Amino acid sequence: MSTAVLKTEARLLRREPGNLFWILLFPALLLVILGSIPSFRQPDPDFGGLRPVDGYVPVTVLLGLIVGGVQAMPQTLTGYRERGILRRMSTTPVRPSALLSAQMVVYGGAALASALLALAVGRTAFAVRLPEQPFGYGLALLLTVLAALALGAVISSLSRTTKIATAIGSAVFFPAMFCAGVWMPVQTMPDVLARAVGFTPFGAAAEALNQAAAGDWPGWDHLGVVAAWTVLLTAAAARWFRWE
Repeated sequence: MSTAVLKTEARLLRREPGNLFWILLFPALLLVILGSIPSFRQPDPDFGGLRPVDGYVPVTVLLGLIVGGVQAMPQTLTGYRERGILRRMSTTPVRPSALLSAQMVVYGGAALASALLALAVGRTAFAVRLPEQPFGYGLALLLTVLAALALGAVISSLSRTTKIATAIGSAVFFPAMFCAGVWMPVQTMPDVLARAVGFTPFGAAAEALNQAAAGDWPGWDHLGVVAAWTVLLTAAAARWFRWE
């Protein structure tokens, strides 16, 4: 991966206030809004005696990953292909694969920064305890970032135009948010629904993050689901991706 390409892509992302807001700031802002509701700061039996705001921290952590991987990156990559940038790059010493790698690093880094910001806001604003199993939490988070980026690469592979990328991204975005627990955290779902959601990458990630936050090592079954989706989606993106 070219350092110059990486710096250029990072500079271009900084010039996109919309993407920066939705990836970096919106998850933390959502946590502040939810935490401002008095009942969300009271222990709730549905959350295992925790406060709802405690249960929503992993959800907001996942939200930034989903926005970056499913909506922001596919539109950027598809726009490059649509404008012929990838085709022109293929005739220069800088290979298009360097651009793809830079995109994944930039958007993956932004998603991880969003996760850290959500954790920091939860801790400072609402005294949410930091993950008691930080290594397990970090592993689950890293796997989920890779899965989100691989899903974004698949969306870009299937999209000939940015309009199509936006449509597919939106169609994937809302189910992904549901599985991550935005409307109903996984621990409050009925058992059958929770088990079904656990087979999705973001549902399994939510379970793994919840376990690590509570001090347990994330279940290998949940980590395995996220890893399996990452491998599957990466293989699909590699098969279907076209530079022009």
